[in-house]
Amino acid sequence: MVEAGVVELVAEALCGLSAVLFTFIATFSRSPRAEAVAQNLIFLLLVAAAAVLWFLPTLGGSLWGSDYLPRPLALFCVILAMSARMNIKGENVSFGANPHSIGKSREEE
Repeated sequence: MVEAGVVELVAEALCGLSAVLFTFIATFSRSPRAEAVAQNLIFLLLVAAAAVLWFLPTLGGSLWGSDYLPRPLALFCVILAMSARMNIKGENVSFGANPHSIGKSREEE
């Protein structure tokens, strides 16, 4: 049988890796191929993290001292995994000021 401490470590590693990749998705989006690979990898990591987090309380493990926290976080990982699969194809969804457009407007003035 697998020890709960090992499963806790795997859950933290999977969540951490997906968070780092999610942070750098804008860098990967410069290339359509790299963006697709990153999105698929984030999706797989988050689904694996959700499975591990859901299984963790069954082993008697806890996450950050809480035995209640793993299952709600597993559901959150599933929601993030679905959002990682969404591809906005360069659409401006924030409608905020972009540093590049600010620089262009200053050059035009």
